[in-house]
Amino acid sequence: MAAAKKSTTKKDTTLTVQNIVATTSLEEEVSLTKLARTNPNTEYNPDTFPGLVLRIKEPKSAVLVFSSGNLVCTGTKSVSQVKDVVQQVIKQLKKVGVNVKIVPKIKVQNIVASGAMDLDLNLNTLALELENTEYEPEQFPGLVYKLEDPTATFLLFSNGKLVCTGTKSKAQLTDSMEQLNKNVRAALKRIKELEKKRAEEGDNEDDF
Repeated sequence: MAAAKKSTTKKDTTLTVQNIVATTSLEEEVSLTKLARTNPNTEYNPDTFPGLVLRIKEPKSAVLVFSSGNLVCTGTKSVSQVKDVVQQVIKQLKKVGVNVKIVPKIKVQNIVASGAMDLDLNLNTLALELENTEYEPEQFPGLVYKLEDPTATFLLFSNGKLVCTGTKSKAQLTDSMEQLNKNVRAALKRIKELEKKRAEEGDNEDDF
């Protein structure tokens, strides 16, 4: 039995990264007009947004390039992919006369991951039992649950599936999932004990 419990816990703490948002600075001025003119994989509308969107095919991602040399990378699923994308951007910029002299420092701003708890969840009772929750089933089928330490926001669904946002490292992601698993199971235990107590009280009333 103990071995089976260990296996289940491992499954519960497994998440798949779907998207990483990361930023960096190349510390070089970039002519966005020139980049847009020479690169077909770009979108640039300075009247509506100051940044240029540069699309990378492999790994599939999009990079916001600003004239200051700041980059925002989205769509990747690992830090190594982010580094690969940044290097591709640097190569593209070299073609328009921008020579990056530094090794850019990448900062992860947000990780979006999906997974499952291998549990059927009663979102109505969880919303009452857990703190920092938002649940409006008429507007959205998922329950929003916010952790404070580590900072993370979960979308929980009745079939046990979930989405996690707000973490900035793999360690934080793992820690937040473990905290979620612990808190939800504790809440489910309290709910079960309360239901048992109510059932026993009902049986005692029948005795009279």
